[in-house]
Amino acid sequence: MTRISTAPPQELTAALERLLDERSRRALAERAARISALYRSGGTTAQAILCEDDALAYALYRLPATYAATIHVLGRLTERAPDFSPRRMLDLGAGLGTASLAARAIWPQIDEQIAENVLLDRSEPFLALARRLAGEALAQARIVAGDLSAPPDLGAPFDLVVASYALTEIAESSLDRAIDAAWANCAGALILVEPGTPRDHARLMRMRARLIASGARISLPCPHSAPCPLEPPDWCHFSVRLARSRDHKLLKGADAPFEDEKFAYLAATREEAAIAPAPARMLARPEVLKHGLRIKLCTMAGIEEVTVAKRDKAAYAPIKKKDWGDEIVPGETPARE
Repeated sequence: MTRISTAPPQELTAALERLLDERSRRALAERAARISALYRSGGTTAQAILCEDDALAYALYRLPATYAATIHVLGRLTERAPDFSPRRMLDLGAGLGTASLAARAIWPQIDEQIAENVLLDRSEPFLALARRLAGEALAQARIVAGDLSAPPDLGAPFDLVVASYALTEIAESSLDRAIDAAWANCAGALILVEPGTPRDHARLMRMRARLIASGARISLPCPHSAPCPLEPPDWCHFSVRLARSRDHKLLKGADAPFEDEKFAYLAATREEAAIAPAPARMLARPEVLKHGLRIKLCTMAGIEEVTVAKRDKAAYAPIKKKDWGDEIVPGETPARE
């Protein structure tokens, strides 16, 4: 995969810093700690984000990680479909527009290419802060208040629909309605990005099955649209590393200059806009053996473990450059164990 910067765009960082200068960093750190504790205990955005300062604390605390995961997934989409060219985008559960910002970084010509960019969220504090940021980081975006499970009429379906870290809060009883609404608003590709936990993977597989039953083609990360071959306690997830800014470290009370964000994702496409899946994908980092590498793959035939010996230089050289989540194409697959 071509390396893509996981750092939030400069215009957003500058806008957040200007807002940060108007507030006490210590007070925001206390807010961030409260919000984090509430989320860990099962709280929702409606309970955690009560005002614009809460939204700002959340943005400084979590936006770098959710942005990194989302832009990584959109990068995987362009890896599979370099000619994919969306003109209308819907950002579901947008928060501060993380997915829209990532799309603008993936497609630099976005202001000209994407004729309409809609941000939908039900959190008034998030929407208020998004409106303040929109003039600089999300120019021309249309911000709409609404619920994912019962969105307002948004017009014709969109070429690109993204729900990033949004469906994790949807109640089980509303999840089917939310995914049906997302699919109904999609004319091209639907991208779902969720936390990389067993619970969220299980919900993602429920949504995957429902989308397939509705006629969707699964393009990422799976190499097929058959039932997922992984069985508990295993689950499909990936990881992206991001650098921490000084303010990010302050709010997290952390000293490490980076963190690893684990996430799960899915890309479903309409038949007429189908994106061919990769023949195989690596489900973990390569295991280093004394004589070579062992890799775990999801393939059209199911889960396979394969090894490549150092002495097999023709096979070893390309595999050595691969990492967790990378696709494997014909000619790169070594012998099965």
